[in-house]
Amino acid sequence: MKTQRFLMCVTALVMMTIGFSFITPDMALAEDSIEIALWGGWPEIEPVYQEVADAYHAKHPNVTIKVLTSPLREFEQKLSATIPADTAACIIEASPYPMQKFLAAGLIPPAPANVVEFMTAAGRFPEALVKDNLAEDGNYYGLNYFQGRHSIYWNKDKFAAAGLTTPPETMEQVIEYAQKLAEYDGDKLISSGLSLRLSGGGSGVGEKFWMYLFPNGGTIIEKTPSGKWHNGYNNEAGRKTVQMYLDLVWKHKADSHEIKHDAEAFELGQTAMFVRESWVIGDAAKKAPNLNFDTAPMPKGERWGDLATGVNLYVSRTCKHPDVAWDFLLFLNSEENLQTLLKKTGWLPQRLDVDLSPVVNETPQYKSFLFSAPDYQIYTYPTLPEFDEILTKFAERLVNAFLDKSLVDNPDGVAKLLEEAAAETDAILKRNGHYGTE
Repeated sequence: MKTQRFLMCVTALVMMTIGFSFITPDMALAEDSIEIALWGGWPEIEPVYQEVADAYHAKHPNVTIKVLTSPLREFEQKLSATIPADTAACIIEASPYPMQKFLAAGLIPPAPANVVEFMTAAGRFPEALVKDNLAEDGNYYGLNYFQGRHSIYWNKDKFAAAGLTTPPETMEQVIEYAQKLAEYDGDKLISSGLSLRLSGGGSGVGEKFWMYLFPNGGTIIEKTPSGKWHNGYNNEAGRKTVQMYLDLVWKHKADSHEIKHDAEAFELGQTAMFVRESWVIGDAAKKAPNLNFDTAPMPKGERWGDLATGVNLYVSRTCKHPDVAWDFLLFLNSEENLQTLLKKTGWLPQRLDVDLSPVVNETPQYKSFLFSAPDYQIYTYPTLPEFDEILTKFAERLVNAFLDKSLVDNPDGVAKLLEEAAAETDAILKRNGHYGTE
C-alpha cells in the first residue's frame, strides 16, 4: 500500500514537472463522454482549434472539443453577458485587458499550479506577456497562446515605381514615403501611401494611434514610480502624432476617408504600406497570392519598439471538467500545434522555446515579427480593468478629430482636443483609484 502511494506521488510530481500532461488517459476516460466548449473571437483560428481538437480526440476518444468563434467585437459583448451569468463556454479565448474586469470580480478561477509552472518557466514566454497575465491579486488566470506583434507591410512594386528600394526606418521616412507613394487619378486619391486607422469599432483606432505615438515619445497611460497612472498623450508627443494623421489626410492627401483601408486595401493594391499584425501574411496568401510584398520592423523615433498584444486561454468557473480543459490547452501549446497555428493563420505563437524556422524559412515575411534588438522595446497593454474603457473613449475622440479639417495647422485646436481627452482618461483612472502623478 505504501509503495502504491509512493508511486502515485512520484507520478503526480513528474506530471507537474513536465507541465504538458495535466491529466492521464485514465482520468480522461473516467467518464463515458466529456464535451468541452471553446469560444473565440478570431474566426480565422477556428480551423486550427478544430484540427487540434480532432488530434486530442484521437488520444482521448471520449473527449470532444466543440469550437465556436465569432467576430471580435461581437465576441467581447458576448463575454460581457455570459461570464457574469455563468453561461460562458468552458474555454474562453481573450486578451488580458478586456478580461481584467471579470478577474477583478472573481468570475474566472485562477490557473492551476502546474499550468502556472509551465507558463512561468524561464524563457518559455515573453516576460512582458507573462507579466500581463499576472492580475492585481497576484494570481495567474490565463495560459498564453498567440500574440499580435506588428510590422510595416510594404508593397515592393509600388515602392519601385516611386523610386524607393527599402522600407522606412524612421518616423520621418514614414511621412516622407507616404507622400511619394500616394497615387492619384487627377485629384482623386486611388491608392494611399500609408493606410492609417481612421475609423472603426472599439479601441482599434486607439491601439493603432498608440503605435505611432510610442516612437514619438508618448503612450496612452503612463505609470508613475508610486504605481499610479495618468494619461501619457497630453504632451508634445500626442500633438505631433495627431498632427501627423491630420497632415497625411488633409494636407498631403496621402490617405483619405473615402478609400479602402487596412489589410483589404493592401491586398487589393490600394495602399503602399500599413502597420498590422502577422495574420495578414496568411490572409494575403489566400486572397492575394501574387502580391509582391515584404515586412519591416516598426519605425524609430525618440524611441523604438513594438506593441505586443497577447491572447490567452481561460477556463470558466462553471466548467465541469477543468482538468481536461487545461490539459487540452497545454496540448494546444505544443511545438507541432504552434507551427500549425503560424503556418495556417499567420498568428505568431507566444512561446519562445519552440522552433518556428520551418514556417519562417518558407515565408520570410515573418522575420520582422520575430525581430529583436537591444534598444527595440516591447510594450504591452496595462493590466487595469478600466483600460479598455480608456482606450475606447479616446478612440472615439480620435475618429471625430480625423474628420475635422479645421484642426490642420491649428495647434490650439489639437491641444484642446488632447486636453479634453486627457481629462476624461484621468477621470476614469480616478474613479477606479488608479490615478496619480508621482
